[in-house]
Amino acid sequence: MDIRALTPADEPEWRALWTGYLTYYEASVSETVYQTTFARLTGDDPRDFHARVAVRDGALIGLVHYLFHRHCWRVENTVYLQDLFVVPQARGTGAGRALIEEVYAQADAAGYPSVYWLTQDFNAAGRQLYDRVGQLTPFIKYQRPPNP
Repeated sequence: MDIRALTPADEPEWRALWTGYLTYYEASVSETVYQTTFARLTGDDPRDFHARVAVRDGALIGLVHYLFHRHCWRVENTVYLQDLFVVPQARGTGAGRALIEEVYAQADAAGYPSVYWLTQDFNAAGRQLYDRVGQLTPFIKYQRPPNP
């Protein structure tokens, strides 16, 4: 298995992976969001999200999207790992861990030691991995309610 940057040629396989991720979380996005997100992930604006993919036998089996951003509590930036997905048939093979460790390596290379992410409480399989590679925090997420 190799971990590498997402390329424009990966769009069909990336789309299938990201759709799998969104479906798992019972979410969907418009075609405009798919196109905009992919353009940002493969663009060169350092303020945009970055992406890495796991490849086995020439096929994409996983993805991770992450963002470098400023933080009010520290001078150096921090890294938010937003999306992590591995196809069901490749789970338990180390692909998820390798993608997280790649984000750690990218953060270290940039001099940003802090990496964080969120998950749903029902994501038991993911949380088993996260308990091995991360530290659970006591934070609870809130968000703005939808406008009427």
